[in-house]
Amino acid sequence: MAIRIAVAFALAGLLAADTVQAQRPKSAPPDLQGLWNGGTLTPLQRPAEFAGKSEFTPEEAAEYVRTRADRIRSRLATDHDRLQQIDIDSTYVEEEAIQLDGLRTSLIVDPPNGMLPALVPAAQARMAARPKRTFEDPEVFNLAERCFLGNFGLGGSTASPPLLPSVAIAPYFQIVQTDDSVMIFSEWVHDVRVVRMGGTHLPPTIRRWLGDSIGRWEDQTLVVDTTNFRREVQNVNASDKLHVVERFTRVDANTLRYRVTVEDPDTWAAPWTAEWPFKAVDVRMYEVACHEGNYAIEHFLRGARADDRRQKEAAR
Repeated sequence: MAIRIAVAFALAGLLAADTVQAQRPKSAPPDLQGLWNGGTLTPLQRPAEFAGKSEFTPEEAAEYVRTRADRIRSRLATDHDRLQQIDIDSTYVEEEAIQLDGLRTSLIVDPPNGMLPALVPAAQARMAARPKRTFEDPEVFNLAERCFLGNFGLGGSTASPPLLPSVAIAPYFQIVQTDDSVMIFSEWVHDVRVVRMGGTHLPPTIRRWLGDSIGRWEDQTLVVDTTNFRREVQNVNASDKLHVVERFTRVDANTLRYRVTVEDPDTWAAPWTAEWPFKAVDVRMYEVACHEGNYAIEHFLRGARADDRRQKEAAR
């Protein structure tokens, strides 16, 4: 009798275990949560002097790193910028957090030449029609200068796709993950993008600063599809037809592989794809508050108003 009871309990235990096992997902999605550094000194496009070369030599890489600050200054728009922008050298920049990705000469992996596809005529006309940037008219400042979104000359936000790295500031991201959504947060400047898992896109009439992101899992990869950007954003000089597909894959405990495909029929003749790693960091994310206690703003606004009054009095 005792043997029969023991066998019955054993069979019941096996059946219960089978039931619990059947209720478990075959493979739970990976945990992408944490703080990540998406910075790299590897350029988005292959520099002209390295055309046809997918990799630097070690010597070329060392020289490319050494001349980083001078290269940034040479690309600034005006002499005023070049005189004022002194905070791009090793005194201010976290150079240890912005390194080359191996010996690669570009982040773009498709097209194979490492270059952005040709601009379509509509994009050329759009860019030519942009008002010339001046320091007297704040209405033509870019969105970062006006503190709408945080980015450096790329349009968009450091939290909106594609998450292109800056060569001056290490872009740190915090990822928070639930069953229903994934949050991508960048403190530059307080921008949060919420990815709705398994959702559908909003109607095309509803536009967002960071776009409308929906996500899904493909095996161990988080795939995020983003559309519905606002016209004013001009992310990577794109139009409001920008469509971005991101892939986040956890390679190991310290690395996310970020791969992004970008298309916009009103900007480029073909889609393009870039790829680089995000590295886990053990840091705290602090609020960006560049102008806290900056009395210079009050002073230069007061001075500008005084100049206006003097000009009006002189014209009488």
